Amino acid sequence: MTLIAPTLEAFFTERLARQKQVSPQTVAAYRDAIRLLLGYLHDEHGITPCKVRIEDLDAEVIVAFLDH
Repeated sequence: MTLIAPTLEAFFTERLARQKQVSPQTVAAYRDAIRLLLGYLHDEHGITPCKVRIEDLDAEVIVAFLDH
């Protein structure tokens, strides 16, 4: 497990669910966006989801993902 996995888990369980008390639909929207990002990283950069590191998510990669 990389450092991003516990960070994402905390984001969904702590930040969204407990602190912000967002709707299940909002959680699902964030989940789907993260899945798309992970798929993009795999398809375009050859990084499997279990190997993604926070360092892999620089501004250039995020902008390219959004353009994609």
